[in-house]
Amino acid sequence: MKAHLTRRYRFSASHRLHSEDMSEAENAATYGKCNNPHGHGHNYALEVTVSGQVDENGMVCNLVDLDGFVEREILERFELQNLNTLPEFAAAVPTTENLSMAVYDILQRGFKLAHLEKVKFEETMMNSFEYAG
Repeated sequence: MKAHLTRRYRFSASHRLHSEDMSEAENAATYGKCNNPHGHGHNYALEVTVSGQVDENGMVCNLVDLDGFVEREILERFELQNLNTLPEFAAAVPTTENLSMAVYDILQRGFKLAHLEKVKFEETMMNSFEYAG
């Protein structure tokens, strides 16, 4: 029997939505208040959904394994960081859409104990983003 498991995590990070390929006016028109030169922060909620066969212990995967991987590879990497300064965003604007893709790719490459279905980010009460590869 295949089942899905969704686990929720939280971390805080800052960013400035700004593209070096656009003028200041184009950046302001495209990103609005999120183009503030000083940046701004978010308290992100990340949901990771994995799936697989339910094992003899009644689980899709051991939560300790999933939590440990997310802690090491995602939370430690992004917690309290300015996303603009990270290698993942050297060639990309650190929108939450791009953050979703970066986190999905890290999980897809490294977590092999269950099938990664999707990641979902809640950026604010009004904005959430999902990426499923």
